[in-house]
Amino acid sequence: MLSRRHALGLLAAGVPALHLRAKAAPSLAPQPLVFAHRGASALRPEHTLASYARAMMDGADFIEPDLVMTKDGHLVVRHESNIAGTTNVADHPEFASRHRTLKIDGKNETGWFTTDFTLAELKTLRARERLSTIRVHNTRYDDHFEIPTFEEVIEQVAAQSAATGKVFGLVPEIKHSTHFNSLGLNPEAAFLRTIAAHDYTRQAPLELQSFETGNLWAASGRTFCP
Repeated sequence: MLSRRHALGLLAAGVPALHLRAKAAPSLAPQPLVFAHRGASALRPEHTLASYARAMMDGADFIEPDLVMTKDGHLVVRHESNIAGTTNVADHPEFASRHRTLKIDGKNETGWFTTDFTLAELKTLRARERLSTIRVHNTRYDDHFEIPTFEEVIEQVAAQSAATGKVFGLVPEIKHSTHFNSLGLNPEAAFLRTIAAHDYTRQAPLELQSFETGNLWAASGRTFCP
C-alpha cells in the first residue's frame, strides 16, 4: 500500500499516473449512517413493527420511534397522541364517546387521544397509513398491524441484531411532554424505566430527541437552567 508521501515521490520520479491509480490505497472516508425516520415509512405504514423491520432489512443503522403515552402510563409508538388519522379507531363504536377536542402544544385538535385509552384498549385497534393521499400504496396494509409499545420495538431491534450480528441504534423522540405531564403522566420516567429494563438499550447506541428541552434535561438527571 502506498503512502501519500511515497506516491508523491513516485510521481516526481516520472512513474505513469495510470500505474499509481491502480496501486493507490482505497478511500478511508467515513461511511454515512442511515437513520430510518419512523421506519421504512415509504414502504409500510409508519411506526409499525413492519416498518421498522423493513428499514433494518434495507440497511438502516438507526430507527426512530415517536413516543406518546397511554392513560395507564405506557409508552406507545405513534406520530402524535391524536390517533384519528393513524388508526381505525373511528370504526370502533365502543370508543365513539371518546371523540373530543383537546389543546396540545398550544393548538386545538379534534379526534381520539392515546391518553383516553389503556394499553389493552389500544391493542384492539389497528394502524393505518397517516398520509393516505401521498403514500397511497401503503394503504393496502391498513388494519394489518397493531400499535406497538416502546418495549416491543426494543425487543424487535434486539432480535434483529442477534439474528444479523449488526448493532442497530435507536433515536426515540418523546412527543407532547408538557401536555402529558399536565395530565399527571411522566413520559421521561417511563422512558428511563423502559431502557433500564432491557439489556439491549443498556449497551446499544441510543439518542433521545424532543422538540422540547426540559424533558431532555429531566431524562438526563440534570436540572434545566434556561
